[in-house]
Amino acid sequence: MNMRRIMALTKKELRKTAREPAVLFLLILFPIMFTLVFGLAFGGIGGGGATSFDVGLLNLDATSPQADWSLAFVDNLTASEVFVMHPYGDKDSGHAALLQGNLDAFIVIPEGFGDSVESYYNSPFDSSAWTNSSVGLYVDSGSLMAVSAIPPLVQEALTRAIFGNDAMTVGLPVEIGSPGLVESSTLTQWDFMAPGIFAFAGIFLTMIVAQTMTVERDEGLLKRLKTTPVSSADYMMSQTVSYMLIAALQVALILTTSLLIGYRPSTGIGGVVFAFLITLAFSLVAVGFGLISATLSKSAEAASGVSFIFIMPQMFLGTFMPLGGATEAISKFIPSKYVTEAITTLFLRGAPITTPLIWVNLAIVTLAGIMLVAGGIILFERFGSH
Repeated sequence: MNMRRIMALTKKELRKTAREPAVLFLLILFPIMFTLVFGLAFGGIGGGGATSFDVGLLNLDATSPQADWSLAFVDNLTASEVFVMHPYGDKDSGHAALLQGNLDAFIVIPEGFGDSVESYYNSPFDSSAWTNSSVGLYVDSGSLMAVSAIPPLVQEALTRAIFGNDAMTVGLPVEIGSPGLVESSTLTQWDFMAPGIFAFAGIFLTMIVAQTMTVERDEGLLKRLKTTPVSSADYMMSQTVSYMLIAALQVALILTTSLLIGYRPSTGIGGVVFAFLITLAFSLVAVGFGLISATLSKSAEAASGVSFIFIMPQMFLGTFMPLGGATEAISKFIPSKYVTEAITTLFLRGAPITTPLIWVNLAIVTLAGIMLVAGGIILFERFGSH
């Protein structure tokens, strides 16, 4: 490959993109408008639901003389149709699992839980005689559904453990930790949607790549290139570099627009740099799918339609759309899902840049992108370039 030729072709491609109003709108103006409209529309809205939640549990009162009370609480949590309980032996491992998105919530039953309940029954009308304690409840700040649904369900399980199935709302010697300790309680629906916008914008690179390659093939440009010193590798590399630069510009524009309307990601400069890295890797996925679409298409118009075979699953299963059940399982094969998950972990959960999950996601997206680009080049040169 010749770097001088690659850079010249890259400049040519970027100039051509800048001169095409429709392409410019889809790649540059559309992400800005989408971010602005959705950010303003959902900036003050919350809500959601879920069929089940993974909840970690640490019972520090399991060996006390009054352990039956904590065990009854655990039984109620386990019997719930919406909780899938996971025992933990210490706080650090539970918090680490929550931070990486492996849990929807983490509950810590304190020492003295059973003593608190017994103190209530010994003096039910004298609150000054109670031995008060507090159950630690930590909810995943990256899940709007968990934030909304889990605290009241845990409160219900606690009340039933103390008073039975006919429990009434009365003063208790044991309480759930203050909701103010749950960072996500102040977040809006836009905070939960914003990480998915970065992948959403890059998805449409697939259609532009498919159209561009098809048009240049139909106009004979690819045949003329074969009569010049420019190799196929030079040309394909210039296309890839061009769209990686466009992807980086998209991230900058989306982040700037989001900040202007009040979005504040829970990360530092390292998290922002990582968002650029994983989005650049995702642009390889878009280029690969674009080349495959161009291979299957006879015209630029057909390329647009074929590209949506790859665009739609990524848009609905890998960005900000709520998932559950079968769709959650299918999304594991969608590259955009790993982009959204990594940015959510950084921007919403506030995880440190050293979190293993985000680097695993980056590796998955990068590997998928390299394989798709390589496969797309082979298919296009063999079946789609003439």
